[in-house]
Amino acid sequence: MTKPENLTSYAVDEVGVALLRLEREKARNAINTSMLDEMLAHLAAAREDDAVRVLVVSSNDHLGLSAGADVREQLDDEGKVRRMQLFADVYDQLTAFPKPTVAACHGSVVGGGAEIAVACDLRVAGGNLRLKFPGAELGVPVGPARLVTLCGLSTAKYLLLTSRNVSADEALRLGLVHRVAPAARTEDAALGLATEVAALPPESVSRVKRMLLDWDGVVDRSAEEGRGQVEWERTGPGLPHRE
Repeated sequence: MTKPENLTSYAVDEVGVALLRLEREKARNAINTSMLDEMLAHLAAAREDDAVRVLVVSSNDHLGLSAGADVREQLDDEGKVRRMQLFADVYDQLTAFPKPTVAACHGSVVGGGAEIAVACDLRVAGGNLRLKFPGAELGVPVGPARLVTLCGLSTAKYLLLTSRNVSADEALRLGLVHRVAPAARTEDAALGLATEVAALPPESVSRVKRMLLDWDGVVDRSAEEGRGQVEWERTGPGLPHRE
């Protein structure tokens, strides 16, 4: 039997920066069930590896971190619920990750891709960023848990209720990203930022992050939102399917 092709990759460099890449560029890195399974395995490996100081999430295509959920994936009802549970698990694992995380936000960062980006601690935008939270447009009950304390209630309402596209300059102005780089250099810039953080004492960095998570309460909010997403998929209209 032919082994399925991996849709993600994972590697750790000499300074302790782990790079988790989405590698399904032919589908604009739309995320399917297999990718979610792989991502969770990589997150577990990075969490348990003492050599890892910082995790970077990126893709192998500077035209897009991810276009979101793969709405063309053929799934039965049980498979759709499982996929949504895996999405919730990825968001929760990234949100609660004990080490600093950085997202390389180049090109299309939409839906599930946008949620992955805001679940990370730090974000570098590519100059070609097109960030979008289409929950209101598609009816998906996702977004507020992580976005509200990231950019404030007023801006979260603006982004979530309009489902608008956000450019790199606007994202920087709204506090959604911390740096902007040329599109093709976004991953390099994210790795550079991660290397800066990795040079700091890891115990101190982890302690500060734990304090921030505890005081913010985002881990609990993320988990509650995830339960709602899964129930919506199970009993509501669920994610749309396209041929």
